[in-house]
Amino acid sequence: MSKKIMVIEDDRDIRETIVYALEDAKYEVVSSEDARIIKHLDKHKPDLILLDYWLSDWKSDANGEQLSKQIKTNPATSHIPIVIVSAVSNVKEVAEAGMADAYLHKPFDLKELFKVIEKFTGKGK
Repeated sequence: MSKKIMVIEDDRDIRETIVYALEDAKYEVVSSEDARIIKHLDKHKPDLILLDYWLSDWKSDANGEQLSKQIKTNPATSHIPIVIVSAVSNVKEVAEAGMADAYLHKPFDLKELFKVIEKFTGKGK
């Protein structure tokens, strides 16, 4: 059974690159350009969430840190590992404040991406 990864990234090129790489590695992928998809975590049941910090197209003031904290403080979803992905210089602090399990600093290479994913999914490429 393949692991399911949810990718929430507003930059289309980055999102499509991540989705392509993950699908090529035989992961099941659900992706969105905005965070409205988190309302459907019970439907999608991801094994991991890759969450961009800045989500410019979402009609809310929430950012990835706040969304991560929302997911992690909900008993129904707190078990889902979250990786904050961002180019902000303080991404480590953002991830910690959002209760995320890990972070990736943009730009990252695919080896870094798979290394962090494998840490939480237990699946090697």
